[in-house]
This record gives sequence, structure tokens and C-alpha cells, in this order.
Amino acid sequence: MSLVLKFGGSSVADAACVRRVAEIVRNAGAQSPVVVLSAMGKTTDALFAAAQAAERGETEAALKALREIVAKHKKACSELWEGEPPVDLQQFIDALATQIDMLLRGVALLRELSARSRDAIVSFGELLSSQIVAAYLHAHGVPTAWLDVRRVMRTDGRFGGAEPQTGDIATLARTELLPLISGGRVVVTQGYIGSTKDGITTTLGRGGSDYSASLLGAAIGAAEVQIWTDVEGILTADPRMVPEATPILELSFREAAELAAFGAKVLHPATIQPAVDANIPVTVRHTMRPDGRFSTITALGGTGSPRPATAIASRSPIQVITIESTRMLAQSGFLGRIFEVFGRLGVSVDVVATAEVSVSLTVEAMAPIDAIKKELGAFAHVSVASDRALVALVGERLKHTPGLAARVFGALSSINVEMISMGSNEINLSLVVERKDEAAAVRLLHQALFAGTGESK
Repeated sequence: MSLVLKFGGSSVADAACVRRVAEIVRNAGAQSPVVVLSAMGKTTDALFAAAQAAERGETEAALKALREIVAKHKKACSELWEGEPPVDLQQFIDALATQIDMLLRGVALLRELSARSRDAIVSFGELLSSQIVAAYLHAHGVPTAWLDVRRVMRTDGRFGGAEPQTGDIATLARTELLPLISGGRVVVTQGYIGSTKDGITTTLGRGGSDYSASLLGAAIGAAEVQIWTDVEGILTADPRMVPEATPILELSFREAAELAAFGAKVLHPATIQPAVDANIPVTVRHTMRPDGRFSTITALGGTGSPRPATAIASRSPIQVITIESTRMLAQSGFLGRIFEVFGRLGVSVDVVATAEVSVSLTVEAMAPIDAIKKELGAFAHVSVASDRALVALVGERLKHTPGLAARVFGALSSINVEMISMGSNEINLSLVVERKDEAAAVRLLHQALFAGTGESK
């Protein structure tokens, strides 16, 4: 069975990084790896900026940004080959640059940047990085095949956030991808991008390279999906808040999904679902420390850990909306009316807490608060608390740990907790605090629940 190895932008940021990636791939060569690559670090952002400059009619600024992107990649090639890179690689880079040049000029001429055009422009980064890595592996004796993932990653036409068509992807993987793997070659392809049935380029949304890797892994029945990044796995907390946070050696799919949803930065929230469906383990590894610790995500996760929680995640800023009405006391369907409003306005709700005459819920900071207040104000009193943070304890053992609440609130005795909610799956306990208290709350909880227990399992 093959492996899927996904490398993020920081893992292929320059020539030195590409060499490290090549070594990791070479060591996995006997397992017929499929290598899924992001664009070189910051390339996608630069392409977005170039597209926006073109939309404003700033043609020269857009083309200057493109030239800088091309120069960055050619510099990496020169360093990798310590001189002149292969002619066919140079021709590929120049051809792609010409295509994007034409697209940018067209956008600038029309002063219009459609979602379709934007997807075509930003796909440039993954196509470039994957060609460079494939050519470098081939030059160093690794049997390699480069695959344009758009031949396999079939999506709908929702540009900027396309929905993969998993049935089509499985069929196309059998005809386009599996023959390359069975031929004993390392397959190098792209994350993040796909195409419609008509061959129009789409993207899966920011962070979609992880999702691509998981989808491809499920399509080929991979033994494992490896996510290579710049941290040693999924940590017990954000190391920027808790420097002593440690890698979680094993966690469940459910825990990983909750952590991603509540602010963990390693995984795209949708990354793990295809792996869940196919029962494929996902590991998160450090490109700079390939032999170091890493996290393994499986259906069941770890067992026997002394810790009551697996990790702490947080997200900010958020807003808390409180809806109060005495009608709640004896009126069926009141909550239905509330959520119908949110559904109609396209607002996602994270956490809900109810009382006899009120309900509080959290939404993102960018939610259309004025529209929400107008709609809900027709039948209830609405108040909004802004600049709040959501702190979540996540773990399969939460519901089996007596006295957990006492430990949590004892640790947070100096912080005002405004809202508390236990997730319906009983593996997350969510707390709302003022944003200014977010880091302190995470640190205090980590000290109370994780200190002195050794490595997470």
C-alpha cells in the first residue's frame, strides 16, 4: 500500500527546504509515495496580491509581482542544480509565467477579477513547486512521475472553495494515479487545486492542500497520510501561549476534528474527514526533524493517558449574542425561529448555552451583527458582547474524569468565565472569556491539567 506525503509551503520555501523534502521522499521510496505539495511559502499570498493589483488596473504592479515570484523559483532552481537547471524545467516555468502574465493583463484590461480567474491565477504556485521537486528527485536518481492533479481532483464549480466529487475522484485515481504508482515511481502532484468536469481550474480554499492529501489517500486506499509541516505534530496547546506544550502522540479523529474547529493551526478542519471515512491513519510530522516525535490520528486515538484532556485550543476574536424573551417559557419552536434567522443570513454558530428565558451563542467576529440584531429584535431582546475568546478543552476522557469541572474552575479562579458549554459528543468543554484573558486562561488550564504528566498519549 502506498503512502501520501503532503508538504506545506514552509516545507518547500527554498532550495534548502526542497533538499530536505527530497531526502524524506527518497527514504519513503520503497512505499510508493504520492507526494502532495503546497506552493512555496508566501507564493499564494503574492499571487492573490498580483490579481488584486490587476483588478485595480495596476498592470505594472501586478506584472512586477509576477516577475518576483518567477525570479524566486528560478533562484531556487539555480541553487538546487548549482548552476543551470534542466531545460524542460525552465521551459515549464516560462510557459506558466506567460499564461499568468496574459491572465493578469486581461484582468487589468477589464478591471474585473472573477472567482474563476482568481483560481486560475493562484493555481500557479502549486504547479511550480511540484515541477521543481519532481525534476530534482528525477535528477537524483528517484524514479518520478509528475501528475497534474486536475486530472484526478474533480470538483464542482464553486470557485474559491470548490466541493470535491469523491466518487469521480476515486474513479479518476484508478485510471490516472494508480498506474503510475504500480509502475514503481514516486508520484509528485499538487494540493489545493482541482478542476471541474469541463477542465476549469478550481481551488479547495485556503488550507486545502491537507484536504487534497486526505482525499487522494482515501481514493487510492493509502496505508497512511503524512502531513509534513513546521511543528512536531499536534501540540497540547498553542506554543505561542504555552512554550512547554508537547506533541500528542496519539489522538482520535474526533479529537483532531474538534481541535481544528476550535482553533488548532495545524490541520484544515475538513482534512481528516476523508481519512475517517476510509479508516486511514493521519500523522503530523516536522520536516526539519523527520526522526522526531509526531502525532498519529486514528479512529480510536490513544489509550491509557493520565491526562483528563488531550489538548487545549482557542480562537479569537468572537462575539457572544444573547437573546432574551419571556416567550421562551411556554413557546415551542422559539429556538427554531432563532436558528432560522442565522441560517438565512449564512451565519455559523459555534457554541450554544440556554436558560429559561435566554439563549447565548457565539459567532465569528465578521458576522453581520446589525442584520442579526434587526431580525432577532423583532421578537426578542438582543445584546452583543464583542472581543471575546473561545477556549476549548478537547479529549475523549473528559466525560470519564470525576472532578474535572472543579479543576478547571479552580485553575480559572482569577478569570471571569462568561459562558460554558459541553459539546453534544462530550469530548469538548467550551468556555468564553474576554479576549484579553485568552492566553492566560490557556496557560492556567494547561498548567492545571497537563503539568507533570509527561508526554501526551
